[in-house]
Amino acid sequence: MFASVLADRTAVVWGGAGSIGTAAARAFVEEGARVYLAGRTEHTLKAAADQVGAAGYGVVDVLDEDAVSAFVARIAREAGRLDVSFNVADRGDVQGAPLLDMPAADFVRPVVGGITGSFHTARAAARQMVEQGSGVIVALDSGSARGSGPMMGGTGAADGALDSLVRDLAQEVGPRGVRVVGLWTAGLPETLTAEKLEAVTGTAMPPEAIDGIAANLDALRMTRRSPRLAEIAATVTFLASHHAAAITGTWINATSGMYPS
Repeated sequence: MFASVLADRTAVVWGGAGSIGTAAARAFVEEGARVYLAGRTEHTLKAAADQVGAAGYGVVDVLDEDAVSAFVARIAREAGRLDVSFNVADRGDVQGAPLLDMPAADFVRPVVGGITGSFHTARAAARQMVEQGSGVIVALDSGSARGSGPMMGGTGAADGALDSLVRDLAQEVGPRGVRVVGLWTAGLPETLTAEKLEAVTGTAMPPEAIDGIAANLDALRMTRRSPRLAEIAATVTFLASHHAAAITGTWINATSGMYPS
């Protein structure tokens, strides 16, 4: 990466204690940013904040509109501004069951929860950024709105809603100095833990099954290699920096060629 591309900037990572959130926060700090983490569980947040050298953290559920707004206000009060907002908060996707057998609640949960949390965080950040005349909002999803395949539940619908939010918000706030950009990626090997897979599929998986999933994901890529956490963190950092000043209202395909875009 370029040296100190986020120097003197303040960033917030929603879902900052997760694998992608922690990796991005670390990259932001390494590139000179003052970073705040937000999430629902204090002990994991504190551990992540200590690990990456964050300036602070807050226990915030992105579905709580008032809590999100209050945390952005706290960041602006302490740091004087907010330059980067990156949301990777969990949205409760349920996968591994045919749509014919899936309860409606499991299908709509990531759609409603995902777009609600994304809207709360993006709007709160955008309000602060519009006031100061600059800033970058970065979103992340799997790109599954292009066709996620079978057994993916509401993931494609949830991604489609977020894709639309990025495009629409970018048009509104672009003239006021704020960029909104998204990143598509999924199936990072470091995130394929037994705990996380069971949370999504509802089924406990032995190590050999997880290895099989990773190998299958590799085979689906044009490069025959899945993206890595460090690569995604570096890409997010670039998108948040002045080097990406011409990029807004669009999505960057970082799926290693899961599909063309």
